[in-house]
Amino acid sequence: MAAYFLRRMVGAIPTLVAISLVIFLILVLAPGNPLGDLATNPGITPEVRENIRRSLGLDQPMPIRYLKWFWGFLRGDMGYSLISRAPVVELIQQRLPVTLSILGIAYGFSVILALPLGILAALTRSTWIDRLVTTLAFAGFSLPTFFTGLLLIILFSVRLGWLPFIYDGSLVVAGWGSLGQAIKQAIMPITVLVLFQTAVLLRFVRAAVLEELPQGYVQTARAKGLPAWRVVNVHILRNALMPVVTLVALDIPTIFTGSLVTEQVFRIPGIGALLIDGIYRGDTPVVMAIAFIYAVLVVVFNLGADLLYGLIDPRVRYGD
Repeated sequence: MAAYFLRRMVGAIPTLVAISLVIFLILVLAPGNPLGDLATNPGITPEVRENIRRSLGLDQPMPIRYLKWFWGFLRGDMGYSLISRAPVVELIQQRLPVTLSILGIAYGFSVILALPLGILAALTRSTWIDRLVTTLAFAGFSLPTFFTGLLLIILFSVRLGWLPFIYDGSLVVAGWGSLGQAIKQAIMPITVLVLFQTAVLLRFVRAAVLEELPQGYVQTARAKGLPAWRVVNVHILRNALMPVVTLVALDIPTIFTGSLVTEQVFRIPGIGALLIDGIYRGDTPVVMAIAFIYAVLVVVFNLGADLLYGLIDPRVRYGD
């Protein structure tokens, strides 16, 4: 298992280097001034602007700038924001807990709902239960998150007045009252993400279980008189989990990017809002750092999927 893990780790390093190079080149060669708002600020003289360029290393050749940026990122130094003048690391650390709390809770609920509903739909194929679950899944998958979010805001905030539609990022939980406020303001964003992610996972779980049901080992287990729950839990799920593991591993990074819309709709001060603001205002260091973090998440969770493959099915690691 250690050799299998080491091979996967070594293979991931060139991928990350290549992705970092692509991100750097795209943002550096993109139209616009790399100084962002500093380039158009009338209060900054040309001499001061040139000194800022030198201090940021923008007067150096592109290969040197890339190597410095990449090495700094590995050391945890992602540069300074051109807008707030604060270290990018501090900005991300301020926004990360909000994003992780919303996304973590939402994805946890999605997995809890999708697994039993997907299995139930597969075991009751072509019945009214299967049709109902499938219809709900298609509805959740088809409705874009911004549309669902607006519907919830109109219903629960504007019409009923039950929930706040603007997320208060400055709220500090110091008692039961503030805890209730924190829960109320998180209900709608979490619901939007849960509806979409549950639909995606549910359809995949259903398809994976349906693929295993007609297999010979399932028929043999049933012929032996094993209880239905044992056939499902011990035999079917073990084999059906492999494609589901792939989806979950690849879906976790995408939920970060997918939350960009949700954070904008509910004004959540998370990583997604920081990225959108950086793009609008030309804050290149912030955009580069967050884009590469997303890329690292994709590679890391792909690596995690490979390792889980090796644990679920030893043939994967021995046949590699």
